[in-house]
Amino acid sequence: MTDPRLVRTRAELAEVRAALPGPVAVVMTMGALHPGHARLLTEARRDNASVVLTVFLNPLQFGPNEDLARYPRTLDADLELAAAAGADVVFAPGPDVVYPDGDPLVRVSAGPLGEVLEGASRPGHFDGVLTVVAKLLNLVRPERAYFGQKDAQQLLLVRRMVRDLDLGVDVVAVPTVREDDGLALSSRNRYLSPFDREVALVLNRALSAGSAAGPEGPSAVRRAARDVLRAEPAARVDYLALVDPVTLADVPEHFRGEALLALAARVGPTRLIDNAPVVVGRP
Repeated sequence: MTDPRLVRTRAELAEVRAALPGPVAVVMTMGALHPGHARLLTEARRDNASVVLTVFLNPLQFGPNEDLARYPRTLDADLELAAAAGADVVFAPGPDVVYPDGDPLVRVSAGPLGEVLEGASRPGHFDGVLTVVAKLLNLVRPERAYFGQKDAQQLLLVRRMVRDLDLGVDVVAVPTVREDDGLALSSRNRYLSPFDREVALVLNRALSAGSAAGPEGPSAVRRAARDVLRAEPAARVDYLALVDPVTLADVPEHFRGEALLALAARVGPTRLIDNAPVVVGRP
């Protein structure tokens, strides 16, 4: 295991990037790494000659009442995980490096796909995500970028941005990593009390119930998942939606094929998201 090279400035990144053998992959994070991030890195390590990890807590994607101030900063631990997972370089800039002129006047707009689901609950969130992803892609210049399926809407939007803006990067999806009891890994899980941790399991149970009801059609999927959520009043549901995985539009009752079942809920002070693909209708 070799420690990755830690760089913090654009000049340092440019110098080390010029010496990296290709193909080069990037894994973008906000830090507070966990085994889900390690899975992204190991997938990238397997298929590429060089792997760059970015650790940047992006202020543009946090709303005024969100948890930027208390988001965990764990760079020392992140570097250990990066080394174990095979990263070659860790780019950990401050906001003054990514946004040298302050908040950017020109930003990437997520458009209609960024205004539903998470976007409806967090206005402007995906504009901030896409803006920083575009900037980091331009700075790192990778051939491939790896993103987790847990953030399904983000993954869809990044892919659409890369396609629409001709950014020339292969966006690779990595399946959601879960604990043995089904809880999707998230940096925010560390906010959960033991009681909240048990309550949070209802998200995966709801997804599983909805998936099992897939052959009966969209209404059955939504009803099965909603019934599970209603049985756990300590989870305050933000949204539950069964949508087309490309357009994010609610699927109609006659829909047949693969849909995305997505939900968000607040457990204690922590807001969690999860999703699962659902095959709707009988073969």
